Amino acid sequence: MSFGEPEGYDEDARPHPLGRRGRSQAVAAAVCLVLGAGLIGGAVTGSWLAGDSGGSGARSGFAAAGDLWRNVPVDQLFPPTVRGGGAGPGGADRTWTRVAVAPDSGCEEAFDPLLRTVLDPVGCARLLRATYTDATRSHVTTVGLLFTKADAAGMASLARRFETERLDRRTDLMPLPYAAKDTTAAGFGARQRASWTISVLTDAPVVVYAVSGWADGRTVADPQPAGEAMESGTTTAPAQAGLGHEARGLADRVERGVRGHAGTATERPS
Repeated sequence: MSFGEPEGYDEDARPHPLGRRGRSQAVAAAVCLVLGAGLIGGAVTGSWLAGDSGGSGARSGFAAAGDLWRNVPVDQLFPPTVRGGGAGPGGADRTWTRVAVAPDSGCEEAFDPLLRTVLDPVGCARLLRATYTDATRSHVTTVGLLFTKADAAGMASLARRFETERLDRRTDLMPLPYAAKDTTAAGFGARQRASWTISVLTDAPVVVYAVSGWADGRTVADPQPAGEAMESGTTTAPAQAGLGHEARGLADRVERGVRGHAGTATERPS
């Protein structure tokens, strides 16, 4: 025994098989399918041509950041005056005035040998440095931008190493300051380093650092990383003087500027 297909009835009460479409219905469905596929394909192609891929934007932003040292004026990377709202101890405001800008250079004489060895895997494309003083002219801080030759994977690897090995807290890996004659920072040398911070960016081929000390040229026996000097209740000389806040606050503002310029460089015109 076999079963036939179930039947229905049209408006004239004539039987017809259920589940079968007429020729006109099949043609209409096919047209809709083609039009829908075309719309979807057009949208995808348009997105691709416009470069809307998040990965592509991130890659172009990374590359643009690596060229900031030659594409952005020094007064924008290291503004003559930097304001740090809430950057001081207890949330006090800070203002830093630039007193010297180093000629852009390589890294041969810019770091102590051990720190140079740690940074070697990412290479050195260019190094920019500037030194600032606070509003009271009692503190000096050098901030640096090391533009590396590394790709995103290389920067991520170095950042992981700094984090897992806590390299940014080792006194034998402090950055060197930049002292300039006839300025407040004239006596700011290696023995005057009091606090410091190092930040390895992963969205740009840049290492940002800052190192602070007293403007009177006093030597410091026990320098302290900014993160520790900023902790509540710390009674060391760098902490009491707010030198951890000086280093971290100025480095953070310069770092924000780098990210802002990289974003502007990759922004498409409206």
